[in-house]
Amino acid sequence: MDDQNKNIDESWKEAAEKEKRNLEKEGKPVMPEPDFNFFITTLSLQASVDLGAVPNPATNKTEENLTQAKFLIDTLGMLKEKTKGNLTAEENQLLENVLYELRMQYIAKTKPGGIK
Repeated sequence: MDDQNKNIDESWKEAAEKEKRNLEKEGKPVMPEPDFNFFITTLSLQASVDLGAVPNPATNKTEENLTQAKFLIDTLGMLKEKTKGNLTAEENQLLENVLYELRMQYIAKTKPGGIK
């Protein structure tokens, strides 16, 4: 990384930290630190909403969008392949478990005679 890019990166980090401190002072919600587990959990929650397994947090209604659910499950599968060998044991286990559960739910919804 050259010096200019390093300075931009440091400036961005400082600005983000200042914004976080201001939000805390004002008593406003502060987003959690982004990490892989949070990212996977967020995608998993959205897939669960699209599978109709949990109510949509925005509407509190159960909805089903199997096309979107499949897209999210496939996205998680792609992340598993692209991150192979770069995850902690905990991250890898979370991704494995999430994929297994979502795939089983999807199959149950889409196979003939499955739960609809």
